[in-house]
Amino acid sequence: MAKTLLVLGGGTAGTMAANRLAQELDMDQWRIIVVDHSKIHYYQPGFLFIPFGIYKERDVVKPRRTYFAPGVEFILSEIDVIEPDKKRVRIKADGGRYISYDFLIIATGTSPRPDQTPGLQDERLWYKDAFDFYTLQGAVRLARRLRTWEGGRLVLNIVDMPIKCPVAPLEFIFLADWYLRENGLRDKTELVFVTPLPGAFTKPRAAAILGHMLEERGIHLVTDYYIERVDPERKVIVSYDEREEPFDLLVSIPLNMGSDAIARSGIGNELNYVPTDPRTLRAKDFEDVFVLGDATDVPTSKAGSVAHFMVDSFVPNFLRYIDGLELLPTFDGHANCYIESGFGKGILIDFNYDVEPLPGKFPLPGLGPFSLLQESVINHWGKMLFRTLYWHVLMKGRRLPMPAQMMMAGKWS
Repeated sequence: MAKTLLVLGGGTAGTMAANRLAQELDMDQWRIIVVDHSKIHYYQPGFLFIPFGIYKERDVVKPRRTYFAPGVEFILSEIDVIEPDKKRVRIKADGGRYISYDFLIIATGTSPRPDQTPGLQDERLWYKDAFDFYTLQGAVRLARRLRTWEGGRLVLNIVDMPIKCPVAPLEFIFLADWYLRENGLRDKTELVFVTPLPGAFTKPRAAAILGHMLEERGIHLVTDYYIERVDPERKVIVSYDEREEPFDLLVSIPLNMGSDAIARSGIGNELNYVPTDPRTLRAKDFEDVFVLGDATDVPTSKAGSVAHFMVDSFVPNFLRYIDGLELLPTFDGHANCYIESGFGKGILIDFNYDVEPLPGKFPLPGLGPFSLLQESVINHWGKMLFRTLYWHVLMKGRRLPMPAQMMMAGKWS
């Protein structure tokens, strides 16, 4: 009788895992099922570029079904309840039916929740003078608003961490600086970056460099700011210690939370992320359950590159596991992020659980072509060309010729 591998979530991590395992497993003896509530696959890193007219909506959406390998079954449905003790999942399609599994991969992702900040979604404000760009709708609406921008105080606020793609807020403010200069509006606009972090980024060395870049561009940095509410009438954000930041245009990175199905199932933490072994990626509380991508609570970035390295580490480990061997602690928290800095340049950072971003060359030691912790034109093109790699290589289940673990070769401390 065929064994069933059930994958919850058809985003980056879920699609990569399903397609890679479809190549590795004997599909006469295995059934791979992916469940997702949306028929559209979004290239989420592209949302950043929509407000500035660099990408259009058509550049970031594809039909989800076209990206699954032959033999992978796709069920279009919301997930209702996960029952690990019974090794089954109830979905909402067909009046609420159960799917039993032998092994489960939870890759349900994370989503912005503007409803968690009082006043943010007030009808007088939301998608009029307050926007997100972490959703396609928000990015498209913000693009329309920026086309009519004549100047004022533009405030970007990160509600709390963790967020998916944690460098994206910095990229947005750098691109805003570039966009406003290109359109003759920079001297009419005050740019303010408001964050709950003590600096511009989570890692000290990178934070110092990125903070200096903000200062050079005349972007005001407000740190240790935990927003409590938005006052839509006065157009100010208010922190828990009653500090106020007025705005004419608010770009919000709302609180991020995992899937509501995780909450309904009682298997997550307070933000609906599943407690996960940070090295093996197995759920801490359940056997035969693995967690990939943004659905985990592991202490690394919620970013596409992390999902990629997770899958690269997970697949050979899973093949060991189904053969009755012990899981190896192979995932090191590897993250690799391009930071678009405007004016056709970008920065690249490469780090893991134990090593913060360091300068150097990547991926070839001493040769690059990409420079770490340094602005360059080639880093910008690395960012822009990644979309092609995403659609035609990663989502197809093909491997990039680089190890999942972070390499120290080519870096200097």
